[in-house]
Amino acid sequence: MIKESVSAGRRVRAAGLGAARFGLAGAVLAAGLGLLSPAQAQTYPTRPVTLVVPAAAGGPSDTVARLVAQAMTPVLGQQMVIENKGGAGGSLGTGDVAKAAPDGYTLLLYHIGVATFAPLYPRLPYKPAELTSVGLVTEVPMVLVGRSDLKANTLPELIALAKEKGSSLTIGTAGVGAVSHLCALLLENATGAKFVDVPYKGAGPAMLDLVGKRIDLMCDQTTSTTNQIKSGDIKAFGVTSRERIAVLPNVPTLAEGGLKGFEITAWHALWAPKGTPEAIRQKLSEALKVALKDPAVVSRMAALGTTPVSDDLATPAALDKQFQSEIQRLGKLLEGVAPN
Repeated sequence: MIKESVSAGRRVRAAGLGAARFGLAGAVLAAGLGLLSPAQAQTYPTRPVTLVVPAAAGGPSDTVARLVAQAMTPVLGQQMVIENKGGAGGSLGTGDVAKAAPDGYTLLLYHIGVATFAPLYPRLPYKPAELTSVGLVTEVPMVLVGRSDLKANTLPELIALAKEKGSSLTIGTAGVGAVSHLCALLLENATGAKFVDVPYKGAGPAMLDLVGKRIDLMCDQTTSTTNQIKSGDIKAFGVTSRERIAVLPNVPTLAEGGLKGFEITAWHALWAPKGTPEAIRQKLSEALKVALKDPAVVSRMAALGTTPVSDDLATPAALDKQFQSEIQRLGKLLEGVAPN
């Protein structure tokens, strides 16, 4: 009897251990397929979350991402770790997120450039439109800037200089399809001038070369140009927003300089891989809303010429709408400029 009881006990424990092992394996498989249970979604996250920025460190997207990550960390209860993966206008790092496990532990923070991947890179092994939206973060104005010793000092003078016979003014961009490249294309369309595009792996390296007087121009976000303008390291020709911005009150709009209707802003947003459970996506959206109200985030963004979006825009639905609208708008602009 005692032997039978011991044997039975061992069988029960073995069965329980086997079930536990099966349950763990099942949970791992479910997480990989984005099939987390409501209970598992409620406990998310239980480990650090990687926030991929598909651009070089020091650029505008990196600046926004670090602000968001710092503010979301205490809300989520787990560290948000930035991982910079630049190259191909942001499409490489974005692809890593698109192919990641849809468990909420690999996210993407990038800007309007994501809407350019489809027309620019038709052979991509993923579809950017299939990323799962979390919410918009901020909408950043841009500034057309030049090296401090450039001959022109105003937008009309710059356009005249660019149209001079034999002119070969260089303009740095963060790669084909990046928001700085979109701005350069719009500038050429609006002025009839031609610039020599100098692509970089991110806006940060391009800005270093502009300050170092190795390139002539750049059209970039206020988050990475404001401090350099104020210090005199570069000069500003105009902001791309509809109105002047508080952080650079003496810089006119490009419309004031003669380019009527010229307007482009770099909205940033948070995405997750396709198949991420709805409960996790909503939890991330709610955490984002809290983070964007953090006084440190509001203050720092204001100093860089931008503001966090309102609660109704930090949502999956708002990002879906914005994303689809930009795909339609930018498709025509990018016809014929896709890289070989």
